Amino acid sequence: MTDLAARSTKTQRSLKDLDLRAVAPFVALLLLLILGTFANPNFLGVDNLLNVLTRSAFIAIIAIGATFVISAGGLDLSVGSMVAFVASLMIMFMNSGAIADPALMLVTAMVLAIVIGAACGWANGIITTVFQIEPFIATLGTMGIFRGLTTWLSQGGAITLRSPDLQNLYRPAYFGQVLGVPVPIIIIVATAAIGAFVLYRTRYGRHVIAVGSNEDVARYSGISVNRVRTVTYIIQGLCVAVAVLLYVPRLGSTSATTGTLWELQAITAVVVGGTALRGGVGRIWGSICGAFILEIVGNIMLLSNFISEYLIGAIQGAIIIIAMLVQRSLMRRN
Repeated sequence: MTDLAARSTKTQRSLKDLDLRAVAPFVALLLLLILGTFANPNFLGVDNLLNVLTRSAFIAIIAIGATFVISAGGLDLSVGSMVAFVASLMIMFMNSGAIADPALMLVTAMVLAIVIGAACGWANGIITTVFQIEPFIATLGTMGIFRGLTTWLSQGGAITLRSPDLQNLYRPAYFGQVLGVPVPIIIIVATAAIGAFVLYRTRYGRHVIAVGSNEDVARYSGISVNRVRTVTYIIQGLCVAVAVLLYVPRLGSTSATTGTLWELQAITAVVVGGTALRGGVGRIWGSICGAFILEIVGNIMLLSNFISEYLIGAIQGAIIIIAMLVQRSLMRRN
């Protein structure tokens, strides 16, 4: 009876910690909203909040894919350079004039970006699974490859969308609204809903968590570990492509510096959102919340005079360290 009571107590404590990790990002978001109100009365204005959510779209969408990769025990450091590479190829295709009709050209370019993003993710997956190279090293290598190819394609400069017709046609994809809600926010919610359904409601999602929890047990259970992990990188590539589809109409240009340090922000959003960096736990909506937190922190710094806006990168780095310390303390309690 004593052992049974001890196990029951431990299980209850684990459930409490699990609930705490799930709720903590949203509590932190609420506290930041309160802090922002004190920092600047205009912080809670509808226009400012919509602007913050819109600006977080790139990292939030990429973080959805990163949640799959990290939940399966992987890591992708190439997402920022992948954004630059995919965006460069997309703009170059639209500048080629291969298709006379602007609408058809735009649709084809968007499909091309999705295909290229998936192919880049597939390459990362194959390198880490088939060739058995550590994800950190593999994606560090592809990060250099994608960034180098982008520099070569742009000849060290910028690649800009030249067609005014395409610019005007594509502009609403980022700056447009549906019933007063900016399109990027709708894309965030739609992408997160699809990601949450796949991760929580499908057999593949259960396999992702199983592989991240214990690779050997998953393999003995008949799960194809390599296939599951490769698909997570493909999902990451698809999410990068979706982010590119929103990025290109915003600026209409890209360069070798596009997406710099986005991998740090995406990983930070995932970890802050409650996903375990060691794998086995994935929280899609937590990652979205984490992306919002990062953008709100930056917004508060811009609206207040307490901390220099040039310290945003340092603050984001500190946030991921604090989030990891919190996760470690909860793991030790288990």
